[in-house]
Amino acid sequence: MGKITIAIDGYSSTGKSTIAKRLAASLNYIYVDTGAMYRAVTLFALQEGIIDKDGHLDEAGLVDKLSEIHLQFVPNEETGRSEMYLNDQNVEQEIRTMHVSGFVSKVAAIKEVREKLVKMQQAMGKNKGIVMDGRDIGTVVFPEAELKLFMTASPETRATRRYKELLEKGEAVTYEEVLRNVEERDRIDSTRTVSPLTKAKDAIEFDNSDMGLEEQFERIHDFAQRVIEKVG
Repeated sequence: MGKITIAIDGYSSTGKSTIAKRLAASLNYIYVDTGAMYRAVTLFALQEGIIDKDGHLDEAGLVDKLSEIHLQFVPNEETGRSEMYLNDQNVEQEIRTMHVSGFVSKVAAIKEVREKLVKMQQAMGKNKGIVMDGRDIGTVVFPEAELKLFMTASPETRATRRYKELLEKGEAVTYEEVLRNVEERDRIDSTRTVSPLTKAKDAIEFDNSDMGLEEQFERIHDFAQRVIEKVG
């Protein structure tokens, strides 16, 4: 049976990565978390002082150093999941913090950053059999993807999910702080000049505000199976 490309786009904290990972595992496809790539570039900018203590991002400074950034997904033998490495260092935990979340949309809005990462993403998916999630996968990275999903949920629902996730990781955050972060990321992602977050015309919109993980997975897995069968 032929393999397809599955592009999952949508707002932050809609559970794109969770669904994409599980879908890829069930289909024996490769999973790529593009958000992790942008987060890793953001972490690099913080480590190098390109984002200063006052939160100012030196865009030109980051562009100048893009050639120094090497990103790689490396499988974790214990968990079976791929983790993000920045310049040969495992940064999977560091990139998931609220501190990084606060700057990632600004970094992702830089044209040169997107160009670099989109090329990497397209190379990863050239042989199909891939599930990739992000903000512009169905519109820019893989506009010809056979299955495109656009995931959404209310800001309050997404903030609640993210808040619980951060508390479980031991981060000292408030719900209000997380909600502000979600709303600000929505604003930046949707209004940026380069590859703004937008639903592809042929994408299936999937609102999971009132949907559990099992129901989401079953419905999306069904979408995928039907497309795979059609492709043959």
